Amino acid sequence: MQYITEALDREKKLERERSFLLHQLMDLGELLLSCGAEVSRVEDTLERMGRAYGARRMNVFVITSSIVITMVFSDGEETTQTRQIHPRSGINFAVFEELNSLSRSYCESPCSVRELERRIEEISDKERENLSGLFGAMLGAGSCAVFFGGSLKDATIAAAFGLVIVVVQRKTQEIVPNTVVFNLIASFLLGIAAVLAGRLLPFLNADHIMIGDIMLLIPGLAMTNAVRDIFVGDTISGVMRLVECFLWAGAIACGVMAAIVLMGGLYV
Repeated sequence: MQYITEALDREKKLERERSFLLHQLMDLGELLLSCGAEVSRVEDTLERMGRAYGARRMNVFVITSSIVITMVFSDGEETTQTRQIHPRSGINFAVFEELNSLSRSYCESPCSVRELERRIEEISDKERENLSGLFGAMLGAGSCAVFFGGSLKDATIAAAFGLVIVVVQRKTQEIVPNTVVFNLIASFLLGIAAVLAGRLLPFLNADHIMIGDIMLLIPGLAMTNAVRDIFVGDTISGVMRLVECFLWAGAIACGVMAAIVLMGGLYV
């Protein structure tokens, strides 16, 4: 009787360990998607890591809004988990590169699952605490304002507005997880702020300020990934990304146009 009890305990412990491992792989896949990874890369990474941790076969299905993983072990047992992925705004290549390095190192020399959990949490914290993105947003908005014909004064205001956009975006991700809604609201408020700035300070060009800041919201990389997904055969994910990109762009256009109409035009 005691032998049976011990065997059942070992089986339950093994099941918990495998479930915990799969949970960490889910976390890794979610982070990869949120940082801008294409679907095929996420699937390949999760398959390789699962095999490195002892799975005989990995069945991984990833689209932009969901991850499904089934791990088949050498003893015939299977463990399956499904996770809905909530879209996040913003791309973080620094975190993306760290996740790639993490997956490569652990495929070559797997460590304990607890250590994997710790490393994933560290990288996730860096994603939330990333300050270089703020500077990048200011630089990008200001540079685009100048590129499209604005002055240095226009670039300064565009950089300030760009900083506000990114900070608000990070702070309201949990409140407004829908990127379409956020882009609509952000572009509307941006349009009003740019027009007001142009009227209060006549030496500013509201249109150049708006163009510079709109570039922060345009889903250029997401559209590139969508086309790439379609070309490599991930049609469902590619079409979903492409539709999202068109909706994001439409929301930006509607928000800016509504602001211009409400304010009676760019200039009075």
